[in-house]
Amino acid sequence: MLRLAVATQAETFARMRDPLADRGIEVRPLRTDERTVTIGGEPYPDVDVGYVFPPRLMEGSVADAVLDVPWINDRACVLRSRNKAEPLRRLADADVPVPETTLVSNPVDRDDLVEAFERFDPPVIVKPNSTTRGTGVTLAHDLDSFLGIADYLDLVHDYRAVGDRSFLVQEYLPDARDYRVMVLEGEFVGAVERRIPGTDGDRWKHNVHRGATARAVDLLAEHRRLAERAATALEIPFLGVDLLVTADRAVVSETNARPTIDDGNYVGDFWDRLAALIRRTADGSRPLHG
Repeated sequence: MLRLAVATQAETFARMRDPLADRGIEVRPLRTDERTVTIGGEPYPDVDVGYVFPPRLMEGSVADAVLDVPWINDRACVLRSRNKAEPLRRLADADVPVPETTLVSNPVDRDDLVEAFERFDPPVIVKPNSTTRGTGVTLAHDLDSFLGIADYLDLVHDYRAVGDRSFLVQEYLPDARDYRVMVLEGEFVGAVERRIPGTDGDRWKHNVHRGATARAVDLLAEHRRLAERAATALEIPFLGVDLLVTADRAVVSETNARPTIDDGNYVGDFWDRLAALIRRTADGSRPLHG
């Protein structure tokens, strides 16, 4: 039986274990964080292939050196998606619609911040460039609040251990529907709409980790193609693509190369296709990215 290392969310591990076991793939947990590791020891499971590169890249690199196996989404794929500005630029260059966005690399002068804010019709979204799960993402309704947020980020970024000192200023799309679309090897395999139950518009961050529910939807063909174009442009084998859809626009707001596998929201042959990708990654018959 092929052995797959999985260092991802507990929900994903639990949901993939039985379907992949039915297809001859044993899912083995790979814990790389919140533990001690003796360098030179053998602290990791014996596996043949990895699912997606571990979430903490430094600790994950140690595990990667020990395991010496290919990953479906390797370190380069995870980095390409986690740096929010990079995929937006790559997608824009590929004529994939994205929100109007400005990258701010701290420190910058106050005049530069004012100029960045005034490029938009407020409110604006302020988003740390390397954040996950919506952490630190804020809505600034006016220049004073925006400058206050920027001052706070400047204080945070002044701490020398902070690696990424950049943040995004991004247009806000009111009343947009928020979809997470899953794309496997450039093809749509499922989608959910994410929404905070009972919201009246004041709660605009629809992250599942912040209380939103994920409901399976039958996504329009044009929106499926948009997500597929994004994944193809970024060359990431298994990608979560976040779409914001209004009455007259659809844009790719973010991507996630470590996507959660939701429960029962996929096309009928999803597990067969994922198992086939795992096998081709293990035997080297799939071109590796990064």
